[in-house]
Amino acid sequence: MSKVIEKTLVLTGPQINQKIKRIAFEVFENNPKEKSLVLAGIDGQGYVLAKLLAKEVKSIAGIETHVIKVLVDKMAPAQCDVQVNAPAAGYKKKVVILVDDVLNSGRTLAYAMKPFLEAGVRKMEVAVLVNRSRTSFPIMPAYTGYELATTLTDHVEVQLGKEAAVYLL
Repeated sequence: MSKVIEKTLVLTGPQINQKIKRIAFEVFENNPKEKSLVLAGIDGQGYVLAKLLAKEVKSIAGIETHVIKVLVDKMAPAQCDVQVNAPAAGYKKKVVILVDDVLNSGRTLAYAMKPFLEAGVRKMEVAVLVNRSRTSFPIMPAYTGYELATTLTDHVEVQLGKEAAVYLL
């Protein structure tokens, strides 16, 4: 007999779009003089979110946005090198916004910063759709779509695309 996992809907597709638009406005407000921004999405839903956010920033502010993918082993980030699908010259001395769908412990985001810090970015910020507010690492997002108080055993599932939704499991 398989265990039935209950899902509680936290955000609907239209609510997610509203959160992304609000984050885009905040990005513009915090970087009004920038001619271009680099949005570095953590592979998976973080990368999808980075693309959606880049589109909104460009629409709202006309700021050129460059989206790059960050590959990091979420289960063992210390054991593997973090890879970025763009040369360091593409983000050196630039404003980089590291994007992920959910901030849980902060471990993934902390390790994902390494290549950017080594390259010498001018400013680094973090954007997340859902912040569980239970970090074990000193990561505080500059941009948060939704704050969600959870227990350690809870799981947050983000689906972006046509059937966009955020669930608490």
